Amino acid sequence: MNNFQLLKTSTDNRARAGEITTAHGTVQTPAFMPVGSQATVKSVDPRDLHEIGANMILANTYHLYLRPGIEVIKEFGGLHKFMNWDSAILTDSGGYQVFSLAPLRKVTDEGVNFRSHIDGSEHFLTPELATEYQEDLGADVIMVLDECPAHDAPREKIEEAMDRTHAWALRCKRFHKPNNQMLFAIVQGGLFPELRKQSADYLTSLDFDGYALGGLSLGEPKEKMYSIIEETTGFVPQDKPRYLMGVGSPEDIIEGVTRGIDIFDCVLPTRVARNGALFTWNGRHNIRNAVYKKLERPFMPGCNCYTCRNFSAAYLHHLFNAGELLAYRLATIHNLNFMQNLIIKIREAILSDSYTSFRDEFRKTYRTTDEDTRLTQKQKWIKNRRT
Repeated sequence: MNNFQLLKTSTDNRARAGEITTAHGTVQTPAFMPVGSQATVKSVDPRDLHEIGANMILANTYHLYLRPGIEVIKEFGGLHKFMNWDSAILTDSGGYQVFSLAPLRKVTDEGVNFRSHIDGSEHFLTPELATEYQEDLGADVIMVLDECPAHDAPREKIEEAMDRTHAWALRCKRFHKPNNQMLFAIVQGGLFPELRKQSADYLTSLDFDGYALGGLSLGEPKEKMYSIIEETTGFVPQDKPRYLMGVGSPEDIIEGVTRGIDIFDCVLPTRVARNGALFTWNGRHNIRNAVYKKLERPFMPGCNCYTCRNFSAAYLHHLFNAGELLAYRLATIHNLNFMQNLIIKIREAILSDSYTSFRDEFRKTYRTTDEDTRLTQKQKWIKNRRT
């Protein structure tokens, strides 16, 4: 089935605006999905998400399989009812989480043996089981099981993982029951354009409902990531949605949209919020800084989020320095609202044929994190996950 309608494409780049029809409403693209790995977006509730304007969130099969268990959620009538979320849900297969646990898993062509990061219990995941679990969760969009190698792995390892991803994608498609759930394939191939083309060519021949780009934002330089996105979107169909997995800083959304991406997800906006880093149109600022101690105005004047409408920057500064839990909720609401407003502005610019000027103005005014600092932080985070 093809539940994607392409409404507009920019004339001088690949930016697109469209709509995805799901059983739980229409998702306007470009779209940013807040991450709710364990059936919750950290520190906010469904009412907050609806007020922000989120119409699709991401949940993770690996985490939900381990706790509370797929059967528990199925008995509640599916993930939507379990977490009281009535809009669209995309579930990751859990493949990335399994493969990030390097010391705790063993891969074969049949599937993956892994040990829980929670209690060390042993489990076995196959493409068929990953598909079945997501079907039982009742997600609107489900993902095939893939193998996600490190970006700096040897070419032969990346090619081996790509071939296994292809075999597993075929098994997922054959197992997937005809229903109203969309099944997306995942294009792999590391930082090798020829492997990305090979992967895209094979997966598009199987005619999935959408295509994701996996294996990026794993420690490679951003310019290299952008180059691979540019290459890969040229290989996948125009009439199917394109999903860039695990990527979603404001600057990455701008660059991804420019290169033809429709859907994004990332923990960054919520994670940095809990550390006091809040988004503005000129970059991130830390609310813990002394400059905010006595600032009576909202953190971001003109912002329409609940936080900025109701509280001063000084109050937010106080909450963080006092270690109050409300700090996390208010900061998260602001950052997710910022991301939604960014997406809205991008979509409006595409539809009005003004996206290029909007993008150029954003690039001019938005101050990004220093690239060397970002790469160091990313590598540290990945190393911590793997150990």
